[in-house]
Formats: sequence, structure tokens, C-alpha cells
Amino acid sequence: MKIYHNPRCRKSRETLQLIQDAGIEPEIIEYLKEPPSVEELDAILKKLKLEPQDGMRKGEAVYKELKLKDKDLTRNEAIKIMVENPKLIERPIVVKGRKAILGRPPENVKELL
Repeated sequence: MKIYHNPRCRKSRETLQLIQDAGIEPEIIEYLKEPPSVEELDAILKKLKLEPQDGMRKGEAVYKELKLKDKDLTRNEAIKIMVENPKLIERPIVVKGRKAILGRPPENVKELL
């Protein structure tokens, strides 16, 4: 099990705690320090059954600065922007095998435990 984690995010910390409380020590990936590759993020979004724009944090300053709301991006372009600006990636994401869950709310992760 992997968690794409931001230790400064309360929801991310709560999700990690739920996993650890279940006796699982996941691989913790601090995606702001180590962003996934375009290929990795594409695979994660497919597991989440999300289009890139649905996995973006629209409240982030960089979203507004890049005027992403007004752009009609291809899937690949959107993923590339997310990898280059990892703050845009919605968090936390928990991956187990062929499944992935967005930990918003943290209780969502119980599906994978």
C-alpha cells in the first residue's frame, strides 16, 4: 500500500493514521518532494477513475495563476501540468494493487483496508 502524502495536510495525516491504526505501514510518498512521473500519475488517475481536471486542487494559487479553469487541456497536458506543479494534485491518494482511493474524507480509505 502506498499513500501520496502531504504531512502538512490534516486530511492526509488523518488518512495515514487510519491506515496505521489498521496495522499497516504503507509506503509514504511525499509527492510535493517526489512528484510522480506523468506515467505514474496517469495510472493513478485511471485507478481513481478520475479525469485529471477532477483530480486537481482548484483552490490552489497556481491553478488560478495558470488560468487552468479557462483552458481546454488534453489528458496528457493536464497530467504534465500536475506533475510540474504537484500542489495541484488532490490529496491524499492511497493505492493498493489495482485500486486507489482519494482520502477525502479519510474514511474512504477503509475500502482498501
